[in-house]
Amino acid sequence: MIDMATRPTDFTIAGAAEALAKGDISSRELTRAHLDAMAATRSLNAFVVETPEIALARADEADARRVRGEALGPMDGVPVAIKDLFCTEGVATTASSKILDGFVPPYESTVSANLKAAGAVMLGKTSMDEFAMGSANITAATGPVRNPWGPEGD
Repeated sequence: MIDMATRPTDFTIAGAAEALAKGDISSRELTRAHLDAMAATRSLNAFVVETPEIALARADEADARRVRGEALGPMDGVPVAIKDLFCTEGVATTASSKILDGFVPPYESTVSANLKAAGAVMLGKTSMDEFAMGSANITAATGPVRNPWGPEGD
């Protein structure tokens, strides 16, 4: 059983997988908790694209597989965010650059394809320095990502 003092958004990937496997939480509940947290922290500017409809559909698919005893493995139903560097079929991918604004890839990157095949639930695409050329996330076309634990404005 989940310790009610633990918020679903505080799980590690392993902890989320364990809670899902034990039936302590559904993928839909876990995904909804993450989507709600994303909505509450939009001012951090962490996500370039949010995919709540895709996330909830994949969560429901994972829950249905689990009920049938057909879970794809430990990642099945676990919410993840994908860096905007990786192509995701049918979902905008910009590498946090204005140059790629409006690009919607017709294919999956190897990374996102493997996560999808494992049943991971894509919450959206996260920001980064433009074309991954940096380390402080200050050159993204959508603006810098704020540090929730750092000084104001950091």
